[in-house]
Amino acid sequence: MTAAPASHPVTGVILAGGRATRMGGVDKGLITLAGRAMVAHVSERLEPQVDELLINANRSANEYAALDFPVVGDTLAGFLGPLAGVLAAMTAARHPLVVSVPCDSPFVPDDLVERLNSGLEAAHADLAVAHDGERRQPVFMLARTALRDDLEAWLQNGGRKLELWFARHTVADVDFSDSPEAFLNINTPDERAAIEARLGEAGS
Repeated sequence: MTAAPASHPVTGVILAGGRATRMGGVDKGLITLAGRAMVAHVSERLEPQVDELLINANRSANEYAALDFPVVGDTLAGFLGPLAGVLAAMTAARHPLVVSVPCDSPFVPDDLVERLNSGLEAAHADLAVAHDGERRQPVFMLARTALRDDLEAWLQNGGRKLELWFARHTVADVDFSDSPEAFLNINTPDERAAIEARLGEAGS
């Protein structure tokens, strides 16, 4: 796996703070997938790429803490979406960059951080976002923590959608069209079964 460049220390955050309504309201990151909690699959791929790893969760803090990563809850109440988790990570981060991934995507690219960082620097951008060749994958983003105050004010004023917040800043779209399946995620029990089967095939 590829580590983050030493000259650009990065805080990683796994976003597990949502309500998971399409999964019946269960804590999605803790759903078992091929014998392990889904968040464990994600952390295994992201941890080697970052200088510190956080988990954003608003429930089950003890269960997430058992993975031995700091757990940070949203700093704003009301389950305001993934950007609230990014804000929580920016608030807790010890480094100038924060990379976010969702807790329900077990195939996080091994070179996600390296490629997002290269795109960010090349474009002198505020944010870098993965693009799978057809569409942006906005939750897979690398952002400068200097955006923290802007993001907090935007959320407090009712902003929610990632794309609308992106429009306020310079964004680098980073091409991941060579690995679109890396962004598969789990929102329903059927999707869970399909990805579990895929993980089983990879393991064999």
